[in-house]
Amino acid sequence: MEKVLFLLALSSAFLFGEEEVANQALKSYSVVAAGIGLGLAALGGAIGMGNTAAATIAGTARNPSLGGKLMTTMFVALALIEAQVIYTLVIALIALYANPFLIG
Repeated sequence: MEKVLFLLALSSAFLFGEEEVANQALKSYSVVAAGIGLGLAALGGAIGMGNTAAATIAGTARNPSLGGKLMTTMFVALALIEAQVIYTLVIALIALYANPFLIG
């Protein structure tokens, strides 16, 4: 219900020429969304990196002669996982500093 009321208030602010009120609301919600989104991305990245490291350690324990190859593969996987978190950071920064939804 709160979402509907927020959308009605935001649309009425647009209709009646209160762009500054609407811009401030969009900015505040962009900050909250960026924080939550980046937190979730960091959490997912940490879980993925932990699973990758655990699998590499288990694989090296089972076959120590493949340790070097497994380590190389692990670093590539960690880079790809971290890239996803960095993409989220870029989107969050765009939402904070170059928000395309702001008026004027």
